[in-house]
Amino acid sequence: MKNLQKIITKYSFPKRDINSSVEVCDVEAYSNLKLPVDYVYYLENYLGIDQFIGVEFINLWSLEEIIEANESYNIVNELHQTIGIGSNGSGEFIGIEFGENENIKIILSPFIDLNNKYNIEIGSSFTDFLIRLDNGVDWFLNE
Repeated sequence: MKNLQKIITKYSFPKRDINSSVEVCDVEAYSNLKLPVDYVYYLENYLGIDQFIGVEFINLWSLEEIIEANESYNIVNELHQTIGIGSNGSGEFIGIEFGENENIKIILSPFIDLNNKYNIEIGSSFTDFLIRLDNGVDWFLNE
């Protein structure tokens, strides 16, 4: 969590000062997915953000917005083992794709054609995703 906390502090993520009407267990029940520990830490302690990290703009949905956004865009229903967590403000969503053996990857994918063949991996964890952004790693490079 140390690396995650450094980025959260560096970019002044807004701290949650009131309890959410939605809990992490509600999101997990809705999606039938177990959210990663670092992402849960972010959700429980911080509000959504709408800002640049490095050279990329991101909008991370708050705990209160996740279920509604996933329902609106039909992400959980169309992309099994995937939940949207935000967007890049340009027609693509940021999501967590769950693989075998509890492996996850953070992906960027178009809202319009919900098909995992269009997923671009932009992190191997929530923390890795933010570190890559902070380091200016181009989302469209195959690493």
